[in-house]
Amino acid sequence: MPKITFIGAGSLVFTRQLTSDVLLTPALQESTISLMDVDAARLEQARAIVQSMIDKRGPKVETTTDRRKAVAGADYVVTTFQQGGLDAYKLDIEIPQKYGVEQCVGDTLGPGGVFRSLRTIPVLIDLGHEMDELAPDALLLNYVNPMAANCWAFGDATGRPHVGLCHSVQGTSEMLARWINVPYEEVNFVCAGINHQAFFLEFRRGKDDVYPLLWDAIQRPEVVAEEPVRTDIMKYFGYFVTESSGHASEYMPYFRKTPKMVNDELVPRFTDECNHWFDFGRTGGYLRHCLHRLDKFQSEYDEIVAGNIPATRSHEYGSWIMEACETNRPAKIAGNVPNLGLIDNLPAGCCVEVPCLVDASGIQPTTIGNLPVQLAALNRTNINVQSLIVEAALTGDTDAVYHAVMLDPLTAAVCTLPQIHDMVTELLDAEEQWLPQFI
Repeated sequence: MPKITFIGAGSLVFTRQLTSDVLLTPALQESTISLMDVDAARLEQARAIVQSMIDKRGPKVETTTDRRKAVAGADYVVTTFQQGGLDAYKLDIEIPQKYGVEQCVGDTLGPGGVFRSLRTIPVLIDLGHEMDELAPDALLLNYVNPMAANCWAFGDATGRPHVGLCHSVQGTSEMLARWINVPYEEVNFVCAGINHQAFFLEFRRGKDDVYPLLWDAIQRPEVVAEEPVRTDIMKYFGYFVTESSGHASEYMPYFRKTPKMVNDELVPRFTDECNHWFDFGRTGGYLRHCLHRLDKFQSEYDEIVAGNIPATRSHEYGSWIMEACETNRPAKIAGNVPNLGLIDNLPAGCCVEVPCLVDASGIQPTTIGNLPVQLAALNRTNINVQSLIVEAALTGDTDAVYHAVMLDPLTAAVCTLPQIHDMVTELLDAEEQWLPQFI
């Protein structure tokens, strides 16, 4: 039976969900689950949660703060860590805000995404080298953002098999089916691009094109209120994008130009239902959500440990990939993989998100060809930043850090070049402890 290792097991919500999925998968129910985190207290909480689930189902669990021990003999290594934790994340949000950069999430692009990736990539590369030594056949399942830059750098530095995983394709396709009142099991689609900015190129019910129904749906006030940014993107670029309005507003220069736009125009277009994540569209909305979720999790910890186990698997791809590899029963996923002839009008070698077949032969991506020209152009504005992140992370070139933030679409929309230079300098100084490669 396989050994499944979680690096960053102190990400309690994610660890609980992925473990539940493993326990609900017959081919994985006798696995060894190895939990690793540098925070011993959070690791013990993760162990208690997982043990309470395992006691009712069967696999065994082991815990360690030693990453090498966790990796040794693993068949699957799942990464869910956040290098620097919420302390670093707070700096990612608050320092750029002083310069007028209003990030609501800041984990994918923008100054926050750049610095999160620079903290993360060295850890992923070290992990890859440990896998070479201790688990040479293991597959890396990466859930750590910024997905595209992290996977791109990991692939270039290690050459190891890997796939980056997100849930935006599943969640968005379910939402679109709901909007047009079509049972989800009857929907099929083609979705491709880059992580957090992939587009539904086709959306069908059986063989019938139901994109006209989506065009009708995005005229409805309640739909616009639910997704104000994404409906605008579809109206003006012609296709629906995968990531939520809060995220999507950060990857283009149109939506968050000033605090007034964020607070007086963008956020009020969200309904109360969409603001349940602490006014998610506002600057630092996701940081506040993370802090609230952590407090809530701690206050309900005993209840969570004693609580009911989910009866069905989630739409997270992790367990479905492991099941397909173990049983040779194919699964279809949206995977983040190197662009080796998959999307012709995006740069070779960058990280793209495309449909993938998974079976005992591993991850097998689908060739898409060309994206619509305007979508490829949008993707390339983000890929420009990602390429410089990878350059900086792999070479220690500080100039590439400055250039990455200079080319960020949101930052360039609100800051002058001298302001960007000062902001990056301040971020480098504030996050020095997590960025030894630039000292």
